Amino acid sequence: MAVLVITGTGTEVGKTVTTAAVAATALAAGRSVAVLKPAQTGVRPDERGDADEVARLAGAVTTLELARYPEPLAPATAARRASLPPVHPVAAAKAAAELAIEHDLVLVEGAGGLLVRFDDEGGTLADAASLLDAPVLVVASAGLGTLNTTELTVRELRRRGLDLAGIVIGSWPDSPDLASRCNLADLPVLAEAPLLGALPAGAGAYDVTAFRADAPSWLAPSLGGSWDARTFHSTQAAGAP
Repeated sequence: MAVLVITGTGTEVGKTVTTAAVAATALAAGRSVAVLKPAQTGVRPDERGDADEVARLAGAVTTLELARYPEPLAPATAARRASLPPVHPVAAAKAAAELAIEHDLVLVEGAGGLLVRFDDEGGTLADAASLLDAPVLVVASAGLGTLNTTELTVRELRRRGLDLAGIVIGSWPDSPDLASRCNLADLPVLAEAPLLGALPAGAGAYDVTAFRADAPSWLAPSLGGSWDARTFHSTQAAGAP
């Protein structure tokens, strides 16, 4: 896949760290990687954004932001309040396609969830994925509530005819509760798509050398890693029905 779109079932589910893990795994395999953040919100001009964080964790990736807005809001709202131009899906797709000419893999990280609006016309990350004809990787949380938000996201992807690459759990707790352990079995069933990885909680705080070394073990072979869903389930889901 030349372009992979990465979205989440909501905010704070681990999209950026997952993007970094995918990037680090690809770099370790000798692939060139670019990371596109169409709209960065909640960050001042002098602060590091999500694409910068991916580069810090993963290593030598090309990064590109199309727009940055200071308030931590949906991009369309943040752009309007800052009196700045919004990002349109066409611009995001064009930038990703241009990056794909010179890179083996382009990762497009969205803001929030799949249908968070880029502009006041209702453009979204889903529209950019459609223009690119790119698969979408969904990052989900581990615990209670994730089944509903994941299924809603997956249903919308399928309604739009988009290709669902699979699900990654963005932060797997050190001591998973019953809901998290049960979700290991339930998530791929409701999504009708494979679990493609689980990142340990706090992975973003790892030393970068350790992060880059460990990242392939958190992701399935289709993402370039060695993570095995069946083995992970058998070791983590003890006591779940």
